Amino acid sequence: MSTETTFVIEELVKELALRLMEDRGLTMKQALDTIYNSETYSRVLDIRTGLFSQSTVYVYSILETEILTGKLG
Repeated sequence: MSTETTFVIEELVKELALRLMEDRGLTMKQALDTIYNSETYSRVLDIRTGLFSQSTVYVYSILETEILTGKLG
């Protein structure tokens, strides 16, 4: 994984965590735990999916569906 890709993923995780904290009232630790333990994050890390390069809003909607239903939408 290139340095640029790693940076993009780290920025995406940061933005997702901030949204979880704002929308769900989670602490930073809870938000990061939620992200890192999600199937959504596994797909973000799989470069072949291209999910890492999608907008924060789009990835957040996938993560939110996973949180609410326990599975990816």
